[in-house]
Amino acid sequence: MARETKTARIQRMHAEYRILCDEIPEAVCALHFSNPLELIVATVLSAQTTDKRVNSVTGELFAAYPDAEDYANANIEDIERIIRPLGFYHSKAKHLIGLGQALAERFDSEVPHTMEELVTLPGVGRKTANVVLGNAFGIPGFPVDTHVTRVTGRLRWRTDWNAKHPDPVKIEKEICACFPPEEWTNLSHRLILFGRATCHARKPDCGNCPLADTCPSFAV
Repeated sequence: MARETKTARIQRMHAEYRILCDEIPEAVCALHFSNPLELIVATVLSAQTTDKRVNSVTGELFAAYPDAEDYANANIEDIERIIRPLGFYHSKAKHLIGLGQALAERFDSEVPHTMEELVTLPGVGRKTANVVLGNAFGIPGFPVDTHVTRVTGRLRWRTDWNAKHPDPVKIEKEICACFPPEEWTNLSHRLILFGRATCHARKPDCGNCPLADTCPSFAV
């Protein structure tokens, strides 16, 4: 088989993404939130657990701690009680208190809207910052999680598709270079939803995959 050129790969990426847009018309964040603070808190909590499980505890959490100052002044045991079902609840509770303190002390209790500022907050890495930028502020962001990493690898949308430990920042830059900024947030959502529904980690559902005709990993 002839090696795919960069131009051909990008053309295939866009064709496959058009199919995903048809298959997944509603590309939305699965986390429940009503403002930037709620989203950043929910995203911090989503590490190493499911969005569904996070949503099961954030209703009580958001009601108890509506403002950054509330987290800053919280008793860690009270937060731990609420978020205990998520796992890693002690470290996550510490992150939330530190997050509240940082927002209150450095950002007038408001969630900042730049990557440079967001990643200075406790518990906030580049993925979380991209989630907040894209979904709370409408600023183009491309969160790279395990689903995005897996799907872009299997589809060979990236040059290091067979790397054992791919770099999320490198993935972000390479994929974003192939799509216009206004697509980045929804592109990430669709790849995540596609990974959850079809391109599973252990046993992908290749028989029902809408991208089977062009996927380089089909039935491999």
